Amino acid sequence: MRFETFSRRAADQRSDCLVIGAFEQGELGTEAAAVDRAMRGRVKTLLSRGDFSGRSGETLLLPEVSGVRSQRLLLVGLGPKAQFNRKAWRRGMNQAITALARTRISSAAIALERPAARELDDYYFGRASAEITGSTLYRINDLKTARRAPLPRLGTVFFGPVSTSATADVRLGLRNGAALSDSGELLRNLGNLPPNVCTPRYLGARARELQSRYRQRVRVRVFDEAAIKRLKMGCFLAVTRGSEEPPRFIVLEYRGGRRGRAPVVLVGKGVTFDTGGISLKDPPAMDEMKYDMCGAATVLAAIDFAARSKLRLNVVGLVPACENMPDGRAIKPGDIVTSASGQTVEILNTDAEGRLLLCDALNYARRYSPDVVVDFATLTGACLVALGNHHSGVMANDDALARELVDAGVRSDDRAWQLPLTEEYAEQLRSNFADMANMAGREGGAITAAAFLGKFTQGMRWAHMDIAGTAWLSGAAKGATGRPLALVSDFLTRRAAG
Repeated sequence: MRFETFSRRAADQRSDCLVIGAFEQGELGTEAAAVDRAMRGRVKTLLSRGDFSGRSGETLLLPEVSGVRSQRLLLVGLGPKAQFNRKAWRRGMNQAITALARTRISSAAIALERPAARELDDYYFGRASAEITGSTLYRINDLKTARRAPLPRLGTVFFGPVSTSATADVRLGLRNGAALSDSGELLRNLGNLPPNVCTPRYLGARARELQSRYRQRVRVRVFDEAAIKRLKMGCFLAVTRGSEEPPRFIVLEYRGGRRGRAPVVLVGKGVTFDTGGISLKDPPAMDEMKYDMCGAATVLAAIDFAARSKLRLNVVGLVPACENMPDGRAIKPGDIVTSASGQTVEILNTDAEGRLLLCDALNYARRYSPDVVVDFATLTGACLVALGNHHSGVMANDDALARELVDAGVRSDDRAWQLPLTEEYAEQLRSNFADMANMAGREGGAITAAAFLGKFTQGMRWAHMDIAGTAWLSGAAKGATGRPLALVSDFLTRRAAG
């Protein structure tokens, strides 16, 4: 996909299709009105006759047009002008690309109205434009044998008009948005693969591909079960005991910052399939437990984004990957295991397994003397109950770091919300038989899960992101969403520039 800007009048930009927006009540913005004048009032005629209402989500393709240099014109409804904001603009962009993808159009010039600069500055206009285009054109990597519909031909998109003073910022945004789109495809493809394909060994192989692609900038090590035992990751190994599929601990190092600069460490939960173990899950929707590795996929995609964007930052990715299966060797409620930190954990529920992987990986992060540590995990149904599918949960032992992540979500339209993490929640994890239990009941379940992880992060600036509600969609639109990569990429980009 090629992204470009244009500075001339929209009517003068040559392409297969020119895209403009119209508001309800027949109102046109500045660019659309200029195009209408060039077309001798044809757009206003359509609006006045009721052929196009301007409602949000509505599109109309005019295959033959005169007065403009593009061959076709696509009208996109933007809704009420008084309510036009960043969210409405994103919806309009999505509808425009969706409509273009249904055709054999190979190039388009998009001149939709933009909301106020305070809502969408030049950099984020470019970044969001490329990101929305890429995510809208994404096609799920299914394994169907039926004849596939042809892929969209759209290969070049021009965005504008862009003033000379804004061109550099918009183009930087387009480059970062294109990198985000490509890395997001990696994340979504990994999440959507079936669990008999996307195994811990498969994740390790894909990580090694990143090293091959980026050579000097990315180094990858994949530890097998024997090496994990030498690392004394007893909690991690306890989860994988019931599976025939061997675990992997994947370490990725992106070296883009100056030598010796403390890295950002990203940790991703990589349970490639979660049955719940002995505490077996209910059958309905258990197939969606293939998405329990979306935290791991987020980390691989974040390293890919950093390398594509050549960020001046050192980033380490840690991915404990395994299956959680029930058999005669599987851990049982009541078992006590020893973590890599030496702390003991009583297993009360084998379906609270993600925190067992993460606690050993978080302990491993210490050897990097990190600037900050952030983990990503589809950890608790409680977070989905609390926040729905709209916000990822953020909990941290450092409020400034939590705010940094929340702000990155606001800028990137990939929202997160900070939940409290005070000492009362950690007290709920008390055990009569071990240093702690691996769960603390239903109340505040997302927070007590984070409190468990917090017991392994003392002395580090750490934040936990629970993405159980945002990493994938169910129902007819079932599939990985690519979240929270937009947030993570903005977080890393800001840190690299700081």
